[in-house]
Amino acid sequence: MSITITGGLIMAIGGIIPAFTIGLIGAKAMEAIGRNPEAAGRILPPMLLGMAFAEAIAIYSLILAFTK
Repeated sequence: MSITITGGLIMAIGGIIPAFTIGLIGAKAMEAIGRNPEAAGRILPPMLLGMAFAEAIAIYSLILAFTK
């Protein structure tokens, strides 16, 4: 019983925080591109890299929840 609750909490916390982070990264990048469209080529790669790192945290949480 407690293993199920622990896995659920790991996924809940480990999924919510990266989701908010990815949304914030995307929103700020689109705001920056909206202000300066010429800079899109310089903004998109770091945005995608930041989103990938945030998503990695969610994947680590998934792996940890399955190993419990």
